[in-house]
Order: sequence, then structure tokens, then C-alpha cells
Amino acid sequence: MTTQLLAYVAILLFYVSRTSCQDTFTAAVYEHAVILPNVNLTPVSREEALALMNRNLDILEGAITSAAQQGAHIIVTPEDGIYGWNFTRDSLYPYLEDIPDPEVNWIPCNNPNRFGQTPVQERLSCLAKNNSIYVVANIGDKKPCNTSDPQCPPDGRYQYNTDVVFDSQGKLVARYHKQNLFMGEEQFNVPKEPEIVTFNTSFGSFGIFTCFDILFHDPAVTLVKDFHVDTILFPTAWMNVLPHLSAVEFHSAWAMGMRVNFLASNIHYPSNNMTGSGIYAPSSSRTGRGRLLLSHTGIPPIPCHSVRLVNSYQNTPRSGNQDFKGTVLFRRMSLPVKLRRSCRNYTVALKKALCCHLNDCTLVKGLETASTRFEMFSLSGTFGTQYVFPEVLLSENQLAPGEFQVSTDGRLFSLKPTSGPVLTVTLFGRLYEKDWASTASSGLTAQARRIMLIVIAPIVYSLIW
Repeated sequence: MTTQLLAYVAILLFYVSRTSCQDTFTAAVYEHAVILPNVNLTPVSREEALALMNRNLDILEGAITSAAQQGAHIIVTPEDGIYGWNFTRDSLYPYLEDIPDPEVNWIPCNNPNRFGQTPVQERLSCLAKNNSIYVVANIGDKKPCNTSDPQCPPDGRYQYNTDVVFDSQGKLVARYHKQNLFMGEEQFNVPKEPEIVTFNTSFGSFGIFTCFDILFHDPAVTLVKDFHVDTILFPTAWMNVLPHLSAVEFHSAWAMGMRVNFLASNIHYPSNNMTGSGIYAPSSSRTGRGRLLLSHTGIPPIPCHSVRLVNSYQNTPRSGNQDFKGTVLFRRMSLPVKLRRSCRNYTVALKKALCCHLNDCTLVKGLETASTRFEMFSLSGTFGTQYVFPEVLLSENQLAPGEFQVSTDGRLFSLKPTSGPVLTVTLFGRLYEKDWASTASSGLTAQARRIMLIVIAPIVYSLIW
């Protein structure tokens, strides 16, 4: 069992630039092959729900214990890692607990019944306390409401996708309700206001958000830009979608652009394309697929902007004014393109918001494998946003740490010949001002699709030659 657990635990030692606190810390993320409930939307009993959650907690206990024995100060576990997904509101209810505000100063391991029956929180608290490690987990919160609240759901309760953090004494120190629900999460409600959740430790300041939140300004950008956290904790159930939303590609780029450490714990469910956890720093990235990882990194001053990459369109026009066609989130898109070619340099203008300049080579493929290597590449662009994320992804979804750099003017260029065939080289800009407020009403699936198109369609640029 221990050997199997180690296959999915990633350990990274951080050098954090701080004067009054501990200079280094060790962090762990665990990619969990969650045990799912039976495909049955009929609600189960509370006892049956607890039995399933305890089976998953048994596995998480091994990972937490292993990480602590190797000196980890904190471990992150995945979104949906305790009970899975595919629920209705009613079928999810037996898995929920009332999670209080951390201001109540509560150690569930010492006083488990203070807020009713909370066996999951009690067990997580005891795992943190008994192993002297911070534990980050994702569970479900329930909050009763009544007709005096005009937003109260018909069933008389709010249900939240919730991250919790227990410190090394077992105390609940953070609770975050997911703000940006992805399509298919109709079993949950959106909090009335975005929650900005931070906490401080002797080894740094932390912020937390969940999965789809990373594509939005609140709370993700706000945590870094306004609250200046050192490290982001990121439980996720991330489904890889090339070219621009592969987990290791996007998460490492966000860490690079926002200049923070980023601890991403994903579900391990390959049949749903859910793989890829990692511990990312602004200048280096390590993924946690199938092996134990050790790394040292430093964190520079945090800027108020970000950088990121993406990739992959087909049928790129070679010259003249034509439509630039490609697929974004499974939907064919067509953008007017003016392409000029001069020797080995290319300039592409997409509307007025984006102008890309390509030198020597740029490659994008819609598959997970590639065969082309490059001696050098350079990609730059003029975007209508300060939030532009650059990244390079090699064949088989491998990162290329130390092989490229972003200059102060935003140009993405190689430092050496690529170590493997290049899958994507991209600049990904994010126009947050085009968003609109999320609501807790029906139609979340359609809303998520519309938001994804707003997020991606106007701002992503990449080519295939």
C-alpha cells in the first residue's frame, strides 16, 4: 500500500524569501484515484455515505502519513476526492456536513460534536494533528435557510463545494466556498459574494481556490494582486483539454505569470482525462505523475499581472486576408486574419485586440504527441490585456522547465534547443472585463459554456505549420 501511495505523492522543498518567518518549507500534493459511489441518483443513507467517504479517507490517510514522514509541512488533496461526483442536490445531501466559520476556533479532533455530527471533519482534523501537518481537503458544506432569505433554494438549504484547511494542531483555519462552478455542478450553490480566503503560517502566507476558479479574476487574481499571498492551494478535478487547458500546462503557466507557488492536486481518473498534479514555482515546475518529486525553488516579488500560454489551431492561412479557423472548447471558431509572410518571420493580426509576431518557428498540434523539434523559437504579441500567460508544452504533455524564458516586454523565446518534440507554444490572454457576475440560478451549464467562449475565443493565438 505504501509503495502505491508514493506513486502519486509529489514533494517539493520551497525557498521562500521572508525575513521574519521560516525560509523554507516542504509541500506535498496527492493525486487520488477516488472511489466513486454507485451510479445511482437515489439518495443513500448517511451511514452508506460515510462508509464510502471513509474508504477514500483510508487512502488519503496513507498519503498524509507518508508526506509527513518525509518532512512535508502541508499536503493538498483533490476536489471531489472524498466522495466523487455525478450527484443531484438530493443524492449529495447525505455526504454533507455543517462546516463552521474558522473564527470559532475549533479543533474537531478534540471536540467533534461541537457543531453537530461532523465525522469527516473530525477525521481530517485528527490526521493533521496526529501527523503535525497542514491538511487541505475538499468536502461539502450545508447551510439551512428559510423564506426570509429571497435567495433560499426551494429545499431550504445552501450546498457548497468547499475547501477546508486544518493546521498541524488539527484546528480549522480556512474554509472556502467555490465561487465559479463548472458545468454539471448544479448540486451546489454559488456563495452570495466571492470569498477571499487566506491564512498565515510560520512558513508563508496562503490563499485557496478551486478548479474552475482559476479562469476568473475573483478570487484567483485578487488573492495575488491585492492580498499578496506567497502560495496558492488548488484542489481540482481537472479534465485535460488540449491545446490550451491541459492541467500541467495551464497551472504551471498561471504560477509563472502570477509569480506565486502553486500546489495543484488533481483527481487521478484517466478515463475522464483527469490527471496531472504538480507543485509549481514562478521559475520552475514539477509534475506529480507516478513518482516522488523533490525540488528547490525561490519566489521573487509578486507583480500585479500574469502570463500564460496556449496552443492549437488548424488550417492556418499562409498569406492574404482569410478566416483563421480552429476549435475552441469543442466548437469551431472563425476569426478574420491578416497574415503577412517575410522570410522566416510572420505577423498575424486578429481583430484589434491582438497582434502576434512569430519568429523562426511556432508549432501547435491538436494531439498529445508531436514529432517536430526546434533549434529555437520566439513568440510575441500585443494584447488588449495585461494578463497574458505564456507556456511551452512538449509531446506527451511534458513541461519544458529551463528551456524558455519570458522577457520583460512579454516575448516568449527558447533558451536552448527543445529537449523533446514541441506540442504547443502559445500566448494566452485573459480579458476579465468581459465576464459577468455568476449567479446561483438555473442554467449553470449554459452559462459556463458562454463564459468559456468569452474567456478563450477572443484571446488565444497559436498556429500549426
